Amino acid sequence: MAAEGGNEKKRVMVAIDESECSHHALKWTLTNLRETLTYPIIVFTVQSLSELTILPAASLGNVSPELIQSVRDHQKKVSGALLEKAKEICAQFGIVAETVAEVGDPKEAICDAVEKFNINLLILGSHGRGVLKRAFLGSVSNYCVHNAKCPVLVVKKSE
Repeated sequence: MAAEGGNEKKRVMVAIDESECSHHALKWTLTNLRETLTYPIIVFTVQSLSELTILPAASLGNVSPELIQSVRDHQKKVSGALLEKAKEICAQFGIVAETVAEVGDPKEAICDAVEKFNINLLILGSHGRGVLKRAFLGSVSNYCVHNAKCPVLVVKKSE
C-alpha cells in the first residue's frame, strides 16, 4: 500500500445476503462512494452451512445424501441469483463488480475474504437487531468490526 495520501487505488468489498439491509448498503456504497471506488468492487456473499441444520437427522439415517446435495445445489442457485442481482445493480450505476461466493460461517468467511482479496474497506449492512436479538443471534457486522483486518463501514437503513 502506498504511503498515506498516496494515489494507490483501494479495494472495496461489499458483503451481501438476501436481506433488504445488505442491498441498501450496496446501493449506498454505489451512490456515496462512487467517485472513490476502485474497479471492480467485490460483492461477496456466503452460503451458510445449511447441511449442519439437517445433520442431526442425517446422522439418524433419516436424510439421504441426495437430499443433502439437493439442499447444497439449491443454496448455490440462490447465491448465484443474489450475486447476479447485485451485479445488475452495480451496472445500473456504471460500476463493474466482481462477485464471489464462499461457503461457511458468514462472520469468519467475510473476515477471511478481507485478507484473501487484500481489501482496504469492508462495507456491510446493519440488520438493526436489538440488544437481546444480537445477544442470542450474534451480529455479523459487530464481529467484522472487531476482527476484520481493514476498516469496516456499517450502513444502517433509516427507518
